[in-house]
Formats: sequence, structure tokens, C-alpha cells
Amino acid sequence: MRRITWIMALALSIEASAQTVLDVTKFGAHAGDGSDTTPAVQEALARCRAQGHKKIIFPTGTYDFWPDRAAGEYVYASNNDAGLKRVAFPVKNLQNVEIDGQGSKFIFHGAVNPFVLERASNITIRNLTIDWKRPFHNEVRISAITGDGLDVEISEQFPYRIAKGLLFFVGENGESCGKRNRDPCPAGDMLEFDTQKRETAYMVRDFYYAPYIQATALGNGKVHIVEPGFKGTPGNTLVFGMTNRNHPAFTISDSASIRLENVTIHHCGGMGVVAQRTRDIELSAVKVTPSAGRIVSLPADATHFVNCSGRIVMRDCLFENQLDDATNIHGIYAQVTRRVSAVEIEVKLMHPQQRGIDFIAPGETIEFVHAPSLVTYSQARAKSVTRLNDEYTRVVMHTPLPQELRVGDAIAGASTYPEVLIRNCTIRGNRARGLLLGSRGKTVIEENTFHTPGAAILMEGDARYWFEQAGVRDLTIRKNTFDNCNFGVWGKATIEVGAGIEATERASSRYNRNIVIEDNLFRVFDRGRLVLAYSVDGITIHRNRIEPGSAYPPTNQQGPRFDITHSDRVKIEDQQ
Repeated sequence: MRRITWIMALALSIEASAQTVLDVTKFGAHAGDGSDTTPAVQEALARCRAQGHKKIIFPTGTYDFWPDRAAGEYVYASNNDAGLKRVAFPVKNLQNVEIDGQGSKFIFHGAVNPFVLERASNITIRNLTIDWKRPFHNEVRISAITGDGLDVEISEQFPYRIAKGLLFFVGENGESCGKRNRDPCPAGDMLEFDTQKRETAYMVRDFYYAPYIQATALGNGKVHIVEPGFKGTPGNTLVFGMTNRNHPAFTISDSASIRLENVTIHHCGGMGVVAQRTRDIELSAVKVTPSAGRIVSLPADATHFVNCSGRIVMRDCLFENQLDDATNIHGIYAQVTRRVSAVEIEVKLMHPQQRGIDFIAPGETIEFVHAPSLVTYSQARAKSVTRLNDEYTRVVMHTPLPQELRVGDAIAGASTYPEVLIRNCTIRGNRARGLLLGSRGKTVIEENTFHTPGAAILMEGDARYWFEQAGVRDLTIRKNTFDNCNFGVWGKATIEVGAGIEATERASSRYNRNIVIEDNLFRVFDRGRLVLAYSVDGITIHRNRIEPGSAYPPTNQQGPRFDITHSDRVKIEDQQ
């Protein structure tokens, strides 16, 4: 009897396990044949939603995803471009689900967003690689610099055509960019990379050009480009960046307990991971890195977090060769446009890529900020929040508005901020900076390696251009290696602590507070600044090691290592 009971229990357990795991191949997915996996994924997610299945698996292989039958969703993704998107994995209104690629490669084609998570909780996505058959950017090899421009070589990976004396990059199906859903976006600027070092060329700048490039075919994939103002080095790689950020790999909104584990993003048409209004996010062994011999991975930030809460954790990650920063963690300022009544104001989301974002909620504490100084002069609690459209919102407070309030001031949520831990990550070879830190929660940056052309770590924030709320309150930067940073033009120091504060207001503003920079190794090639800071209350710099070298030509031989102004409680000691 006991043996029969044990066998029945085992059978029930196996049956229950089978019911909780969905294999996409059972829904018509086929690996390796180029067919569209999207319908199978849609059906598997619908089954999870309707019947409570807990896991979707992909038998190891290569799966293709096309936009034709993907779900249509209007997506607002902060710091990316909003619009109607085709979504391969619409993870909406789901709880307690795991998606396991089991080492599979996901190849996307054209205008499709891989993952959109919305109102989801306890979601784990692991063991998969994301790439595009035809990337959204373009890369060419410089073969010669001429009197009126340059000669380049273009590989078959970046198809193009020349019509009426103009160069056009084309999509996977051979049509001009933007004509169909499968086509990538047009280019808008050029940036030179050192092909051997696989990083931006020394002290190079973005080269912006008119909408069209004059060109002549030279045969065998060689093209002459007419750009008299361009100066470059033969053998280097010239990258044509895309003009839009339409297709992030992961867009996460209004969710909680999201984990990405062992996920590699070779390419996408926007940021790698963008999360907004989400609580508790962990990235473990996430890699942003180029594939297929390309020199660029993504056209924008590797990761970006807006108005998040709980904890943001990034461990053992690699962020390399993207065309912007490794991460940016911040809130959103909206500009006051009208005082409606004694308790009500109208505000506007000013930056185009923030429009449509619900940046505050009823019951939340609101801070009132003078834009030129970023000084918070009052707080109140929101009673109701009414979004009029994607730009304008009306907010009613529980108490009268401060008398000091003026049109042009800014407001932002001030109730919750995420704690941040970034540990044992490598950031290198990308355009611009490393970490942009703006959370007021406890933030620890430790045991990472940085090799960035601009600032490795930057604190900023402003209420007049990007409208990104920041101002750290408890930041520790320790046991990191800063390996010859600032070999480009995107920063004035390895660690910069500043903000969009008018020079005349810096003496009275203390936007960032309580920063400790300790036990780090700075490898340097000149006398450039290691730390530049202003308007700080509390900064301690101690027990850091400086290792001189000659990795690049020196650009500064006389500057101070530590340049701290308009600040209180400054301690600099025991540097080696």
C-alpha cells in the first residue's frame, strides 16, 4: 500500500510539473529554420495568463522573430521614443513566471521590440541571447582620407545603395530604411572607433552631417564619401549611428521583482534595459557586447532606470561598446506651467522622451525645486493626479501651495528612491560615460572595472534640459579599478559630481551629499582630474592608489587631481 501511494504521488508530481512548464516547440516554434517564433510565444504567454503556468522553455537552438504577427502595443519608454510597437514577448499582467532560453539565440528582424513587461511581478528571464539579423546602425572601414572626404569599405553585413549620387543604407529586405516594418532606422551621425583597440578613437567627437551623404561607388564594396570637414584615420571603423531609439530589448513598467540572469544583448534598436516605476530589479551576469565582428553593440544606454524603487542590483555584468552610458538612474522633473488654484498646479513633461510617463501618483510626497539652483524649497503631498495628455498633468495637493512657487519651477516625486548595488561589473569601449547615479537611496559601487572615454562615474541632474531628478544622499565608491578613463571628450574627470546648477547658484546649493570615494585604483596617463565636484555637502576621498602610465598621449600635465569647490565637509587624505 505504501509503495502504491508513493508511485501515485510521484505520478501526480510529474503531471503537475508538466502542467507548469510550457515548451514553445509544442506551440509551433521551430529552431534553426528562420520561421517566425512570435505566434508560438504569444500563445504560450496567453496560456500562462489564463491557466497559471509558471515556466516557458526554449529547447536550445536559434529562434527567429519577425514583426508581422507580433502584438501591437503603444509603448511609452522613458528616454526612448514612444509609439506603436510590435512586441514579440508582451509580458503583461503576469505573475510568478520564468522564461528560460536554455542557451538559445533569439534573432530579431526589423522593427520589433523583444520584451515589454508591464504590471508584471516575480518574473525571471534567463539563459538567452538577443541579436538582430540586420543591425540598426552601420559600420564602415576607412581606407583613405582624401581632399574632399574619405574612401570607405562596406561589408555585406551593412547593405547599402547609391542613388542620384547619395548613399543610402538599406534594410534586411533591400528596401530603403523606413519603408516597411522590417527596415532599420536611418543614420544621423558618424563616430570613429579605433578598430584595433575596439573603443572610440582618441579624443574623437561625434560628427553630425546633413540628412544625406554625397557618395560615389568605387566597386567591390568601396565607396567615396564627400565630407570635406571629416578627419579620420585609415584602418579605423566609422559608425553611422541611428537617429531614433524605437526598440529597446527590455522595457519594464509598473512591475516588481524582475530578474534578468545570464542574458546577452548583442544588439537592439534602443536601450538594452529600460525600467520605469518598477520595484526590485536584479541583473545578474547580463552582457551587452557586440557580435558578428561588429564594433558596436547598442545605439544607446546599456541600462536605464527611471522613478524606480526597492533595490536595483547589477552583479557580474559586462557593458561594452554601446553608443552611450552603461547606466543612468534618476527621477523626472516636470516644469510648473500654471497655478490653477491655491492647491492645484499644472505641470508639463518637458523632454520629448519623457512624455507619457506617469511620474507621480496620488498620495506621493512632491518636492518643489528652483530650476537654476536645484534647491528644494518646499514639499507637499499629492491628493489627486490627472494626466491631461502625454505632456500636461494637473496635481491637487492636500495643503496650500507654497507662496514661493513660480511658473518655471519644477516638481518631482520625493517619497521613495531605490537602493543601488553595482558590483563586479566591467564597463569599457563605449561612447560617453560609465555610471550616471541619481538615486537618493543608499548606493554602493564596488569592485568594478571602468575603461571609458568620458567620466567613469557622473552625478548630475537638471530641471532645464534633460529634466532628470538626481542628487545622491548616501554614495560609496570603493575598491574599483579606473583604467585610463577620460581618453575622449565626454567628461572633465574620472569621477564628476555636479548638476545643472547656474554658476552663480553653486555656492548656495548642496545638491549631492554624503559621498565616500575610497580604496580605488586609478590608472592614469596624465595629470588630469580624478575627482571634480561642486555643490556637495560631505565628500570623503581617502586611501586611493594612483598608478601613472602612458596608455595615451597626455592632455593635461598641470591640473589638480582633486578639484572640489562650493562644498562643505570635504576630506581628502591618504592617497598613494
